[in-house]
Amino acid sequence: MSHVGVGPRAVMRSVAFLTAGVLAVPALAGCTSEDPSGKPLAEQDVAAAARARISDGGTLRWAVDSVPDTLNAFQSDADATTTRVAQAVLPSMFRMDETGSPVRNPDYLESAEVVDTEPKQVVVYKLNQQAVWSDGREIGAADFAAQWRALSGKDSAYWTARNAGYDRIEKIERGANDLEVKVTFSRPYADWKALFTPLYPKDVTGTPDAFNDGARRTLKVSAGPFAVKKVDTKGDQVVLTGNPRWWGEPAKLDQIVLRAVPRDERVSELVAGELDLAEIDPETADEVGLAAGPRGPATGTPLMGPGGTPAPGAQGKSAAEALRSWAVANGSDEEAAEEEVLAREERREAEAKARRRQQALSGFEVRKSLEPAYTQLALNGADGPLADERVRRAVARALDRQKLAEAVLKPLGLPTEPVGSHLALSGQPAYADGSGALGEQNAKEARALLADAGWVPGGPVKKKDGEEAAGAEKDEKDQGEKDGKKSEGDDDGTYIVGEDNKNENNKNEDDKSDGDRNDGGDDAKDGADRESGEKHSSGKNTAQGGAPGAYAPKGTAAPAGAAAAPLAKDGKALTLRFVLPSGPGSGTLRTVADRITDMLEEIGIGTEVTKVSDESYFKDHIAAGEYDLALYSWPASAFPATDARPIYAKPVPAADGSLNVAQNYTRVGTDQVDQLFDRAMTTLDQKEARDLLRKADSRIWAAAGSVPLYQRPQLVAARENLANAGAFGFETPVYEDMGFLKKGAQGSRPSAPAPSSPSS
Repeated sequence: MSHVGVGPRAVMRSVAFLTAGVLAVPALAGCTSEDPSGKPLAEQDVAAAARARISDGGTLRWAVDSVPDTLNAFQSDADATTTRVAQAVLPSMFRMDETGSPVRNPDYLESAEVVDTEPKQVVVYKLNQQAVWSDGREIGAADFAAQWRALSGKDSAYWTARNAGYDRIEKIERGANDLEVKVTFSRPYADWKALFTPLYPKDVTGTPDAFNDGARRTLKVSAGPFAVKKVDTKGDQVVLTGNPRWWGEPAKLDQIVLRAVPRDERVSELVAGELDLAEIDPETADEVGLAAGPRGPATGTPLMGPGGTPAPGAQGKSAAEALRSWAVANGSDEEAAEEEVLAREERREAEAKARRRQQALSGFEVRKSLEPAYTQLALNGADGPLADERVRRAVARALDRQKLAEAVLKPLGLPTEPVGSHLALSGQPAYADGSGALGEQNAKEARALLADAGWVPGGPVKKKDGEEAAGAEKDEKDQGEKDGKKSEGDDDGTYIVGEDNKNENNKNEDDKSDGDRNDGGDDAKDGADRESGEKHSSGKNTAQGGAPGAYAPKGTAAPAGAAAAPLAKDGKALTLRFVLPSGPGSGTLRTVADRITDMLEEIGIGTEVTKVSDESYFKDHIAAGEYDLALYSWPASAFPATDARPIYAKPVPAADGSLNVAQNYTRVGTDQVDQLFDRAMTTLDQKEARDLLRKADSRIWAAAGSVPLYQRPQLVAARENLANAGAFGFETPVYEDMGFLKKGAQGSRPSAPAPSSPSS
């Protein structure tokens, strides 16, 4: 599992509490007559082209994060590359369209529908009569039944990662003929379209041994436009080749080579001509974009002598000799002249290298969209200050989600609309902005929530043994007299910048609009990466218990965005542990974390930022609950009732006394949310299911265990003549249509999206 793309359908669905207090939860967001789902914020960008304009043959070299440990998508160590292989080589009953909704895949299904609901739900699949496995056998009921038995959870000998939906099937049988499969459910299941995608042959699912080990490194039998030729662990690649028994539109490519290339090495591989398609980070996207842009004639830099005066022009060796002679003649010694020559030659070599690099990248373009995934701020409600719902809500209401989205997406020219739902993204049927259940950003109300929870500015903070507590009135007065200054209660013509209620001019500081504050950091700070394991605390340059800032004449206005006095309670400062990954590709998360840190500092909450390796980020911190704040992503699902439930379900005690959190790493959940998910999962009325999911989302917002921030950018470097591949957005890739354009042909690109306005 990765912090940059956690897949709920690829991992196991395996005491948080809320304090009632006096907190009044706003009314849950209701549905209006206007469809709130909207449309996708960005189109896919794949250089779409008709098959007639694409050449036959060729090899697509595609960068991936890893060679998968297993080709069985239903095992716990399956990853994104496992999914990519499965999409290309195995049957899928339904695929995702441009809105992230499931649509029938005609290559495998003529139809699939619910034919009975009483006394039991019955679904009949009518298969494409040409659909066969690569060994010539028809795809049929035996394959469906074997997969159901393997994934039902009834046989523990199968090492399965999930059984959601399959555990609701009562039986599977042949229908009216060999092309019909009849599935009877023991309990109603709304997300039945999620099942049998991918579908494995009974050779893989028929026995525990075949399921557990047989499909880890090879798939001898498949049924897609491509087949697995080999999994080369030494060469770090998976090779897919055309399936000769494929009955659909023939694959345009001869081969697809999925190469494991680390993110920070992909630009070098592109320059070397070793890749045709690679997801990249924003910095690489800038470089590729510049190289692909208009290029004027190369201009040389004139040779310059000491003092910046022009030196004689020359070519080859004569340039160095002329510069050396000229420098000596104009008063420089030979050693200085030699250094100037060497420096000039190094610059020329660097410029030549840069030109070669730019030339190599000029054959690529950046295709960009929004990934079907969103980044959230997770708040661990298991213990510590965030166990109090009021503190979680205060943190959430301190965040300017619009500015966080803009910081990530605006420089890329992508829509900057913040994500308004935990369960769907704009354009998906279940989407509706439920953030109103939490309330808009409001620093004043956030401070009031903290005060109600007992966290007060400048409160006493216990020191280490042998030290007195800081922040007490007597301590402040004694210290002030010792320093020859008056205490806070005396009027000596000074006040502390950033401290509230010092004089009449500043008593309404909290009432300033959110737009009067800065966006939580400057570009220099955003780009600075702290070393791994480094700690950062808000309330910089201030003593504990005191107010931040410098002394200034009375009446001086506090700067916008000034930090509030640090908060404390029961002798302990309000400081939250903010854990972040440190590996390549995490720069965006660190930028967002810096801004969040500054926003929390404005309401008096301190943070300690710890950067850890990517390998231990989830395992040792997120999953283990060793954090207060963290940033990671969840993908959007076409089946949120099934896939999102384990992410937000209320943790329950296990038999051994531990807490079973499934995928709810924030440890925040309620019985009401669970009940709404269960009802949505069982109703076959799609409108009712959407309404139930939107209500569940509103309650998740109100509990403030996680705060959706922005839809993740999807940036892909693609060779200019590569068609039907790139930033896919919601849609499932069509592997048989990928290929290289014929000479003179061009693919179509979407127009640049218009900037989005802030959410109301």
